[in-house]
Amino acid sequence: MARTRNLVTMERVAEILGEDVEWLIDIAIELEPEDGCLTVFGPGEQWFYALTEDSVENLKELIQIHRTGR
Repeated sequence: MARTRNLVTMERVAEILGEDVEWLIDIAIELEPEDGCLTVFGPGEQWFYALTEDSVENLKELIQIHRTGR
């Protein structure tokens, strides 16, 4: 299994895909760390989602599912 070296923020994924970041966050809760969706905690109460390349692909599948209702 290849190891991930790069992560991308949900905000960047939204920018790349032309989607609303809040909507992506709402559907990304279906992704698990095993799917490559990680939560990164910063100082205080700061946090954000970070995704692997595989997770971005998983998120694209979820987008399709949510759009088609299947």
